[in-house]
Amino acid sequence: MSLKLRIQDDMKAAMRARDSERLATIRMLLAALKQREVDERIELDDTAVVGVVDKLIKQRKDSIAAFRQGGRDDLADKEAAEITVLEVYLPQRLSAEQIAAEIQALVAELGASGPGDMGRVMAAAKSRLAGQAEMALVSAAVKQALAK
Repeated sequence: MSLKLRIQDDMKAAMRARDSERLATIRMLLAALKQREVDERIELDDTAVVGVVDKLIKQRKDSIAAFRQGGRDDLADKEAAEITVLEVYLPQRLSAEQIAAEIQALVAELGASGPGDMGRVMAAAKSRLAGQAEMALVSAAVKQALAK
């Protein structure tokens, strides 16, 4: 079963369970997926769906930081609950050590050296680690690997 179908089934289950918060989050995710499909005139595969979920989680994390800074803990808690629902659709994340090992292998594979190759390594890392790692951690690992 594709990830998109699983999300649609989860929406139906949330409707049956009358879980309004979970249902609202899943509907928001499906709307984002549909919007991307319409904008790009494509059918999203699992990798693209994971990319959309990742983007939505990043937006929620940014919102949480802004809400906490503004003293709106109620809205920050709502965003955190949405993240919990969205994280179910992500594959298992790599640990920091696994990310560092992947980046080391990638740097050796590309023959990259020095900060000038950052863009080339990041482009390859994004395609290889999409959905498996948070890109902020990947970027930090690339900087560290190229600094040596």
